[in-house]
Amino acid sequence: MMRAVIMAAGKGTRMKSATPKVLHELCGRPMIEHVIDAVRGAGAGQIFAVVSPDLKSHLEELGVACIVQDPQNGTGHAVAIAMAALERADGEILIASGDMPLVPAELLRAVVDVRARSSAELALVSAHVPLPTNFGRIVREGGRIVRIVENADASDAERRIDEVNTGIYCFEESALRRHVAALRPDNAQGELYLTDCIASIAREGGRIEAFVCDDARLVMGINNRIELAAANAVLQRRILETHMLAGVTIVDPTSVGIDAGVEIGPDTTILPQTMLRGKTTVGGKCAIGPGCLLEHAQVADGVTIWYSVVRDSSVGRGVTIGPFAHLRGGSNVHEDARIGDYVELKNTVLGRGAKAQHLAYLGDAEIGEETNIGAGTITCNYDGKRKNKTKIGKRAFVGSNSSLVAPVSIGDEAMTGAGTVVIRDVPPGERVVGNPARPIKRKAEP
Repeated sequence: MMRAVIMAAGKGTRMKSATPKVLHELCGRPMIEHVIDAVRGAGAGQIFAVVSPDLKSHLEELGVACIVQDPQNGTGHAVAIAMAALERADGEILIASGDMPLVPAELLRAVVDVRARSSAELALVSAHVPLPTNFGRIVREGGRIVRIVENADASDAERRIDEVNTGIYCFEESALRRHVAALRPDNAQGELYLTDCIASIAREGGRIEAFVCDDARLVMGINNRIELAAANAVLQRRILETHMLAGVTIVDPTSVGIDAGVEIGPDTTILPQTMLRGKTTVGGKCAIGPGCLLEHAQVADGVTIWYSVVRDSSVGRGVTIGPFAHLRGGSNVHEDARIGDYVELKNTVLGRGAKAQHLAYLGDAEIGEETNIGAGTITCNYDGKRKNKTKIGKRAFVGSNSSLVAPVSIGDEAMTGAGTVVIRDVPPGERVVGNPARPIKRKAEP
């Protein structure tokens, strides 16, 4: 069984942040979660991460066993404490870096396959990159890898080598244990370098193979916010292209942001200046945008949303929202409903075919099917101590500028006149007006 070790204990001081480097996000997810997905996709049966103390709880929630490196004394020290914590086994150890979120599972699988086919003690991933670079250099003699020299320790001639070490390795486990145990801090940093294992294997005549990655962007590490933005752009383009190839129209990919894990159905159009974030799902044949933010939103088929925000809410089939509407706090809009300009829903259910077309606040409410909410209507849901519920039945009509003081209910097919302040329940079919609301007297029949 292949096991994997993710190196994630680096302090990331160049990020200038209180947040650990590997928890900075790309396309809605911490960078290390992208690495974990890739390692799992490569076939690792168990995943371990060498971490700083402040990362342990986050990664354990993801099912990753954590090994704390404190103090931190280099990559060789990190692997040494990982090997001390792991039970001995026959097999291979895949090593990857937690700050390389663009590495695909296919690349990791390739280096594993290279080691297996060649029976090498070590297979690693190298790449040819533009110079100058801070990557360690691959030094070959007669085509054979003999050592890796870190940039800080390299001579001028070695710094002119453009084949670099990416920090991705697949070791035969017994060889890794033997060579890590022999590491010494004989370098400019006074640290234990995992890369010194390569020279040690070569001196013993062991076999070392390299899989050369032909796209250096895939193995870019992130050390500062500039590199974070560059990696985010690469990953974002990959996500957008995946959706477009699956039948989604994205009118202007340069102005659209879609997080990893967002799902979009075919024949949906995403218009400019639109962001789809978190655990958002969008059905087919929708039009989203321009100018929309959807975050943790569930949107059914055939929905139109423009210049609006939908957060932590669900939207049924055929709904129209916008412009300048705001849904939040677990709102649920049923099919064929309409929400217009400057309407806010918070923790509200809007029934099938119901309408709130203009300038309204509907908080903590249940609104029945085919009910019409007039312009300027608000549910007065907060009494200074707690939020209270407003219930409006089916086919009711709430007049413009009505104030519904919760807790209160309005029955099916009831009606409030313009400017009504409702402080008591309105029975089904009743017509009320005024402040406070009172029933309209019906003329006696002749």
